[in-house]
Amino acid sequence: MGSRVALYALALAAAITPLWMVQHLPMVDLPQHLYLISALERLHDPATLYPAFFSTGRWFTPYLGYYEAVRVLGFFVPLELSNKLFLSAYVASIPLSAAFLLSSLGRPCWPSLLGLPFAYGDSFGWGFVNSCSAWPFALMGAGACARALIEPRDRRWPVLLGLCLIGAFVFHPLGFAFLFLAVPLLLITFLVRRRHSGEVGLPGGCAVLMAIVPGSACFLTWAALRIGAASPIARGVPWKAWGPLLSAQNLAFKGLARNAVDLTAVLADVLRDGSDRLAVEASLGVALVACAARVLGLSRPSEARGGGLAPVLALTGLALLLFFGLPFDVRGYVYYLNTRFAQLVAILGVCLVPRIGPRLGRALFGVAVATALLLGTVLVRGFCAYDHEAGELDALVLATAPRPRVMGLIFDPYPRSVRLPVYLHAAAVLARERGGICNFSFASTPQSPVRYRSTPPPTFPSEWQPGAFRYEVEGGFYDHFLLRGAEPERVFGKRLGSELETVAHADGFWLVRRRPVP
Repeated sequence: MGSRVALYALALAAAITPLWMVQHLPMVDLPQHLYLISALERLHDPATLYPAFFSTGRWFTPYLGYYEAVRVLGFFVPLELSNKLFLSAYVASIPLSAAFLLSSLGRPCWPSLLGLPFAYGDSFGWGFVNSCSAWPFALMGAGACARALIEPRDRRWPVLLGLCLIGAFVFHPLGFAFLFLAVPLLLITFLVRRRHSGEVGLPGGCAVLMAIVPGSACFLTWAALRIGAASPIARGVPWKAWGPLLSAQNLAFKGLARNAVDLTAVLADVLRDGSDRLAVEASLGVALVACAARVLGLSRPSEARGGGLAPVLALTGLALLLFFGLPFDVRGYVYYLNTRFAQLVAILGVCLVPRIGPRLGRALFGVAVATALLLGTVLVRGFCAYDHEAGELDALVLATAPRPRVMGLIFDPYPRSVRLPVYLHAAAVLARERGGICNFSFASTPQSPVRYRSTPPPTFPSEWQPGAFRYEVEGGFYDHFLLRGAEPERVFGKRLGSELETVAHADGFWLVRRRPVP
């Protein structure tokens, strides 16, 4: 047992190593998240522009779990280090929470290691830290629900379930919604199992139902406040509702075929060379080998205590239903909705690995550990390649004046080593490092820990469309302009050399500053 624990710990260490080998992580929204946390920490610092532009945001909203956790860690260590500590805890919690679920159902825990590669992938690359961090709460809550039904006299488990529901809500409503739907599904699954075995009733069921009340109250209160502050309807405008909340014009669905392709495609699509798919494919391959072993009769003949395979199958089916059934976008409210469930489907899917003989089980556990080592090796190489590219931003930070007003004009947000547009929010890096503001920030969203004191800085409709920038309308507010994918002469014309000057150029980036008035 001791050697298995040591190998499990080695696998976790390998999986989090890539986070610590680089300064810049390839996550699209991460610069925005760190910018908001920095603004929250330095909200009253006169050496920054934060006091003039920001105030504290809404206190009662999900998403605050990540922001507050990193901010609290920031009392002891620098911001980027506290963020890495949080992300390390998130990566490790994926297999650990899956192991808790499997253990609660009396199933072998080693397949939980197969979920490690899914801690990264599309949602991680986009920087959806909030929703990613909610999944471990959902998995642990499902395990607590199962234990409450299996051990109805132990009151710890309903309490843990209630805390997991609140924890999932605090990080992201998707995690709460899944766990909220999973509870009645588990109740039905266990009730059917008991009736099939001739038992009557469902001890622990009432305690489980009571456990969901506090989290549900939080969710309903937030939902009422959020819907009450409805997004203004502006058809065709980015980040605005295109119609009433659940109207056809406001919901964007992907087709069945597109979803079927994305279900596996988004599990690993960060590195441009596709090498991050190796660990995903190895993990799925181990699961398939175990299933083949079951067919060949190498499994144990009976289940141990607990609910067996049926609850995991039910949870996986629920995640699949949400992936295929939910819209991709609810404009003005939530984006990239259903695709985020692909990660949860994969984690639960590998938990369906059947019981197998002890000898093959030890062998596949070793392969699962090797898969984690492969994951760490591949991501270290890929992340370091990106870090070398993104390090060019450091030179631009040095050329940025204190308290800057930075306009980001990112015509080409794609680096050479990464598939995703991770430079999209590069202006937030300069603004955070020098205590300034940028033309686009998540402070304009209702879930932000800070909000603008008045009208947000002028900018074009979407950070994705820098071609819509009009200097006469938005440009006068800013004293710094960060460009990528377009030379300054093309954007500013004759103003360059008179009003403006290029002060730094590195790897496709240009930093243009306003010349001081004589």
